[in-house]
Amino acid sequence: MAPKTRREPDPDYGSMAEEDLVAHARNGARGAFAAIIQRYNQRLFRLARGIVSDDTEAEDVVQESYCRGFAALSSFRGDASLLTWLSRIAINEARGRLRRRRHTVELSEIEIAQVNNSLVIPFKPDQSLRNPESDAARAQIKALIERAVDDLPDGFRLVFILRDVQECSIEETAELLGLKPETVKTRLHRARHQLRSALERDLHSAVHEAFPFLGARCERISQRVLARLAGLYGWESLEGRDAT
Repeated sequence: MAPKTRREPDPDYGSMAEEDLVAHARNGARGAFAAIIQRYNQRLFRLARGIVSDDTEAEDVVQESYCRGFAALSSFRGDASLLTWLSRIAINEARGRLRRRRHTVELSEIEIAQVNNSLVIPFKPDQSLRNPESDAARAQIKALIERAVDDLPDGFRLVFILRDVQECSIEETAELLGLKPETVKTRLHRARHQLRSALERDLHSAVHEAFPFLGARCERISQRVLARLAGLYGWESLEGRDAT
């Protein structure tokens, strides 16, 4: 009786360089797609939400952006990062939805440039210090902040999200939005002033809690995208087989 062939362990997709992840994804490796989704979910969600101002619709934008991007992965040349490429797709998808919703859109053109992976905020928040009382208070603060941010003019809102929520530098924000650093500073100052006036409090200490990307939302988007890819790549199921 011939000995069974031992299956090679799956690659460590989570720590894999972007170029290698793309190569594995092009070969249909589910684990590579899942790693890409987990790596970029939060940033794409925040970007989409900054445009559509709605959590549920932002999830739909991110999901559709992944599916469009993965379907066209063969056209990705690597001139910019994969995150940059996916960000452009997400912006176009979000702005398209605004057009359909409003008929006319006053958002300015946004040119996304190279994004440093070091700017990505950790994927899962630390739950160790949570309790019901603080959670309730935090939820109220987040709701106030998110409503106030949604009411900002479009140009101010995206600058605020990139600087104070995503913690990009002035230079990085300017590059991402195609603005001069002085313009970023001016818009950020005005955005903060409007927020302080609306909330009558200093938001700086609480702003990092706004627009959370909880594990459940990440998992939901991941599973939906992978389910849509399963038929294309012939995966048996999302849970019944490891990536190959």
